[in-house]
Amino acid sequence: MSERKVTFTRDQIAAYAEASGDRNPIHLDDDFARSVGLPSLIAHGMLQMGIAATVAAEAAGGPANLRRMAVRFAGVVVPGDEVTFSAEAASEGRLNIKGLNQRGEAVVTKASADYAR
Repeated sequence: MSERKVTFTRDQIAAYAEASGDRNPIHLDDDFARSVGLPSLIAHGMLQMGIAATVAAEAAGGPANLRRMAVRFAGVVVPGDEVTFSAEAASEGRLNIKGLNQRGEAVVTKASADYAR
């Protein structure tokens, strides 16, 4: 099993927005995010998936071994949330991936990665 805890920050989210080109205001502007029903600005799903992929790569013996990955984003992640991403063997060549916030709520579900060694 591989695991990583990440506390999401405003700076990290803003840096990802800049690097990815995804400057949707729900990721950068609290007032805008609240105006569309969110609790505050939120982390990008693909930022979360990238972290989950890193954890999956560790569990698979390296990134070159990953063949496919699927993730369902199940909850919002806001600055200050600590998310524990984990990957564990489900069967030969397949990993189950999870993302749980500090309250034990799933933010990533129905996630898996296929790998070959």
